[in-house]
Amino acid sequence: MSNLPLIVFDLDGTLVDSAPDLVNALNFVLEREGLSPVPLAPARKMIGAGARAMIDRALEAEGRVCTPDYVSKMTDDFIAFYADHISDNTRPFEGTEAALDELAHRGHRLAVCTNKLEWLSNRLLNNLNMSARFAAICGADTFGVQKPDPAILRQTIARAGGTPAAAIMVGDSGADIGVAKRAGVPVIAVDFGYTPIAVKDLDPDRLISHMRDLPATVTDLLVAASN
Repeated sequence: MSNLPLIVFDLDGTLVDSAPDLVNALNFVLEREGLSPVPLAPARKMIGAGARAMIDRALEAEGRVCTPDYVSKMTDDFIAFYADHISDNTRPFEGTEAALDELAHRGHRLAVCTNKLEWLSNRLLNNLNMSARFAAICGADTFGVQKPDPAILRQTIARAGGTPAAAIMVGDSGADIGVAKRAGVPVIAVDFGYTPIAVKDLDPDRLISHMRDLPATVTDLLVAASN
Protein backbone atom coordinates (compact mmCIF):
# COMPACT_ATOMS: atom_id res chain seq x y z
CA MET A 1 0.00 0.00 0.00
CA SER A 2 1.26 3.46 -0.93
CA ASN A 3 2.37 5.80 1.85
CA LEU A 4 1.36 8.78 -0.28
CA PRO A 5 -1.71 10.73 0.85
CA LEU A 6 -5.16 9.44 0.00
CA ILE A 7 -6.94 11.88 -2.34
CA VAL A 8 -10.62 12.30 -1.40
CA PHE A 9 -12.97 13.87 -3.95
CA ASP A 10 -16.33 15.50 -3.80
CA LEU A 11 -18.52 14.20 -6.63
CA ASP A 12 -21.01 16.72 -8.08
CA GLY A 13 -19.24 19.82 -9.34
CA THR A 14 -15.79 18.37 -8.75
CA LEU A 15 -15.40 15.05 -10.55
CA VAL A 16 -18.52 15.25 -12.72
CA ASP A 17 -20.72 17.92 -14.25
CA SER A 18 -24.03 16.49 -13.08
CA ALA A 19 -25.97 19.76 -13.10
CA PRO A 20 -28.01 18.99 -16.25
CA ASP A 21 -29.46 15.77 -14.82
CA LEU A 22 -29.96 17.17 -11.31
CA VAL A 23 -31.73 20.25 -12.66
CA ASN A 24 -33.94 18.08 -14.90
CA ALA A 25 -35.01 16.13 -11.82
CA LEU A 26 -35.63 19.34 -9.90
CA ASN A 27 -37.75 20.76 -12.69
CA PHE A 28 -39.72 17.51 -12.93
CA VAL A 29 -40.99 17.93 -9.37
CA LEU A 30 -41.41 21.71 -9.64
CA GLU A 31 -43.43 21.59 -12.85
CA ARG A 32 -45.69 18.93 -11.36
CA GLU A 33 -46.46 21.44 -8.62
CA GLY A 34 -47.36 24.07 -11.18
CA LEU A 35 -44.14 26.00 -10.57
CA SER A 36 -41.86 27.43 -13.22
CA PRO A 37 -38.77 25.42 -14.14
CA VAL A 38 -35.44 26.76 -12.89
CA PRO A 39 -32.93 27.63 -15.63
CA LEU A 40 -29.68 25.67 -15.54
CA ALA A 41 -27.36 28.57 -14.67
CA PRO A 42 -29.04 29.71 -11.41
CA ALA A 43 -29.95 26.13 -10.48
CA ARG A 44 -26.26 25.14 -10.49
CA LYS A 45 -25.86 27.22 -7.32
CA MET A 46 -28.58 25.18 -5.60
CA ILE A 47 -26.56 21.96 -5.86
CA GLY A 48 -24.33 20.63 -3.14
CA ALA A 49 -26.21 19.69 0.02
CA GLY A 50 -28.40 16.87 -1.29
CA ALA A 51 -31.76 16.63 -3.07
CA ARG A 52 -33.91 18.01 -0.24
CA ALA A 53 -31.77 21.12 0.13
CA MET A 54 -31.93 21.67 -3.62
CA ILE A 55 -35.73 21.49 -3.51
CA ASP A 56 -35.87 23.80 -0.46
CA ARG A 57 -33.73 26.37 -2.26
CA ALA A 58 -35.91 26.21 -5.38
CA LEU A 59 -39.13 26.56 -3.36
CA GLU A 60 -37.66 29.51 -1.47
CA ALA A 61 -36.75 31.17 -4.76
CA GLU A 62 -40.37 30.73 -5.89
CA GLY A 63 -41.74 32.07 -2.60
CA ARG A 64 -43.50 28.76 -2.02
CA VAL A 65 -43.91 27.31 1.49
CA CYS A 66 -44.58 23.57 1.87
CA THR A 67 -44.85 21.35 4.92
CA PRO A 68 -41.82 19.22 5.79
CA ASP A 69 -43.80 16.06 4.96
CA TYR A 70 -44.70 17.40 1.55
CA VAL A 71 -41.08 18.37 0.84
CA SER A 72 -40.13 14.83 1.85
CA LYS A 73 -42.52 13.45 -0.75
CA MET A 74 -41.11 15.81 -3.37
CA THR A 75 -37.63 14.64 -2.40
CA ASP A 76 -38.60 10.99 -2.80
CA ASP A 77 -40.05 11.74 -6.23
CA PHE A 78 -36.97 13.74 -7.20
CA ILE A 79 -34.71 10.83 -6.25
CA ALA A 80 -36.84 8.27 -8.11
CA PHE A 81 -36.80 10.38 -11.30
CA TYR A 82 -33.12 11.23 -10.93
CA ALA A 83 -32.11 7.60 -10.40
CA ASP A 84 -33.66 6.71 -13.76
CA HIS A 85 -31.90 9.59 -15.54
CA ILE A 86 -28.72 9.86 -13.49
CA SER A 87 -26.26 9.71 -16.37
CA ASP A 88 -28.33 11.00 -19.30
CA ASN A 89 -26.18 14.12 -19.60
CA THR A 90 -23.66 13.84 -16.75
CA ARG A 91 -20.02 13.55 -17.74
CA PRO A 92 -16.64 13.89 -16.00
CA PHE A 93 -15.20 17.37 -16.20
CA GLU A 94 -12.55 17.78 -18.88
CA GLY A 95 -9.22 16.35 -17.74
CA THR A 96 -10.66 14.45 -14.79
CA GLU A 97 -9.94 10.90 -15.93
CA ALA A 98 -6.41 11.78 -17.03
CA ALA A 99 -5.75 13.41 -13.65
CA LEU A 100 -7.07 10.34 -11.80
CA ASP A 101 -4.90 8.10 -13.95
CA GLU A 102 -1.83 10.20 -13.14
CA LEU A 103 -2.52 10.24 -9.41
CA ALA A 104 -3.02 6.47 -9.38
CA HIS A 105 0.16 6.01 -11.43
CA ARG A 106 2.06 7.97 -8.78
CA GLY A 107 0.73 5.63 -6.09
CA HIS A 108 -2.11 7.63 -4.58
CA ARG A 109 -5.28 5.89 -3.50
CA LEU A 110 -8.53 7.69 -4.32
CA ALA A 111 -11.91 7.99 -2.59
CA VAL A 112 -15.20 9.86 -2.93
CA CYS A 113 -16.92 11.75 -0.10
CA THR A 114 -20.20 13.30 -1.26
CA ASN A 115 -23.52 14.55 0.06
CA LYS A 116 -25.25 12.54 -2.67
CA LEU A 117 -26.75 9.27 -1.42
CA GLU A 118 -24.25 6.41 -1.56
CA TRP A 119 -26.34 4.18 -3.85
CA LEU A 120 -26.89 7.03 -6.28
CA SER A 121 -23.17 7.84 -6.24
CA ASN A 122 -22.32 4.23 -6.99
CA ARG A 123 -24.91 4.06 -9.77
CA LEU A 124 -23.57 7.22 -11.39
CA LEU A 125 -19.91 6.21 -11.16
CA ASN A 126 -20.74 2.70 -12.38
CA ASN A 127 -22.58 4.15 -15.37
CA LEU A 128 -19.57 6.32 -16.16
CA ASN A 129 -17.17 3.37 -15.72
CA MET A 130 -15.36 5.23 -12.93
CA SER A 131 -16.23 3.39 -9.72
CA ALA A 132 -13.31 0.96 -9.85
CA ARG A 133 -10.91 3.87 -9.45
CA PHE A 134 -11.97 4.51 -5.84
CA ALA A 135 -11.09 2.64 -2.66
CA ALA A 136 -14.28 3.99 -1.03
CA ILE A 137 -17.40 5.81 -2.25
CA CYS A 138 -19.29 7.31 0.68
CA GLY A 139 -22.43 9.45 0.69
CA ALA A 140 -24.75 11.32 3.01
CA ASP A 141 -26.42 8.10 4.17
CA THR A 142 -23.25 6.03 4.60
CA PHE A 143 -22.47 7.25 8.12
CA GLY A 144 -25.61 9.28 8.82
CA VAL A 145 -23.87 12.66 8.56
CA GLN A 146 -23.23 15.16 5.79
CA LYS A 147 -20.44 17.56 4.95
CA PRO A 148 -19.30 19.80 6.57
CA ASP A 149 -19.54 17.44 9.59
CA PRO A 150 -15.94 16.15 9.80
CA ALA A 151 -17.12 12.65 10.73
CA ILE A 152 -18.09 11.90 7.13
CA LEU A 153 -14.62 12.74 5.84
CA ARG A 154 -12.78 10.98 8.65
CA GLN A 155 -14.84 7.82 8.20
CA THR A 156 -14.49 7.91 4.40
CA ILE A 157 -10.72 8.13 4.86
CA ALA A 158 -10.78 5.20 7.30
CA ARG A 159 -12.93 3.10 4.94
CA ALA A 160 -10.41 3.75 2.15
CA GLY A 161 -7.57 2.60 4.40
CA GLY A 162 -6.07 6.02 5.06
CA THR A 163 -5.60 8.46 7.92
CA PRO A 164 -6.52 12.17 8.14
CA ALA A 165 -2.84 12.98 8.63
CA ALA A 166 -2.16 11.53 5.17
CA ALA A 167 -5.10 12.74 3.12
CA ILE A 168 -6.03 15.60 0.80
CA MET A 169 -9.58 16.76 0.03
CA VAL A 170 -10.62 18.05 -3.40
CA GLY A 171 -13.94 19.88 -3.73
CA ASP A 172 -15.88 22.80 -5.12
CA SER A 173 -17.90 24.28 -2.27
CA GLY A 174 -17.99 25.63 1.23
CA ALA A 175 -19.10 22.24 2.52
CA ASP A 176 -15.97 20.62 1.07
CA ILE A 177 -13.61 23.26 2.40
CA GLY A 178 -15.41 23.26 5.74
CA VAL A 179 -15.27 19.50 6.18
CA ALA A 180 -11.59 19.41 5.30
CA LYS A 181 -10.66 22.19 7.71
CA ARG A 182 -12.70 20.64 10.53
CA ALA A 183 -11.04 17.27 9.92
CA GLY A 184 -7.55 18.81 9.75
CA VAL A 185 -7.07 17.82 6.11
CA PRO A 186 -5.57 20.11 3.43
CA VAL A 187 -8.01 21.04 0.69
CA ILE A 188 -7.71 21.83 -3.01
CA ALA A 189 -10.69 23.72 -4.44
CA VAL A 190 -11.85 23.72 -8.04
CA ASP A 191 -13.44 26.93 -9.31
CA PHE A 192 -15.71 25.36 -11.96
CA GLY A 193 -18.20 23.68 -9.65
CA TYR A 194 -21.46 24.54 -7.90
CA THR A 195 -21.34 27.16 -5.18
CA PRO A 196 -23.18 30.42 -4.48
CA ILE A 197 -19.98 31.83 -2.94
CA ALA A 198 -16.78 32.22 -4.95
CA VAL A 199 -14.68 29.31 -3.78
CA LYS A 200 -11.51 31.42 -3.73
CA ASP A 201 -13.09 33.45 -0.93
CA LEU A 202 -13.40 30.34 1.25
CA ASP A 203 -9.65 30.07 1.85
CA PRO A 204 -8.75 26.68 0.37
CA ASP A 205 -5.11 25.64 0.59
CA ARG A 206 -4.88 25.60 -3.20
CA LEU A 207 -7.19 26.58 -6.06
CA ILE A 208 -7.30 25.12 -9.58
CA SER A 209 -9.32 25.98 -12.67
CA HIS A 210 -8.83 22.74 -14.62
CA MET A 211 -8.39 19.13 -13.58
CA ARG A 212 -5.19 18.85 -15.62
CA ASP A 213 -3.57 20.98 -12.90
CA LEU A 214 -4.53 18.63 -10.06
CA PRO A 215 -1.52 16.26 -10.02
CA ALA A 216 0.97 19.14 -9.96
CA THR A 217 -1.04 20.90 -7.26
CA VAL A 218 -1.02 17.77 -5.11
CA THR A 219 2.75 17.64 -5.50
CA ASP A 220 2.99 21.32 -4.56
CA LEU A 221 1.01 20.71 -1.38
CA LEU A 222 3.23 17.78 -0.45
CA VAL A 223 6.40 19.81 -1.02
CA ALA A 224 5.05 22.70 1.05
CA ALA A 225 4.09 20.32 3.87
CA SER A 226 7.59 18.82 3.94
CA ASN A 227 9.32 22.18 4.30
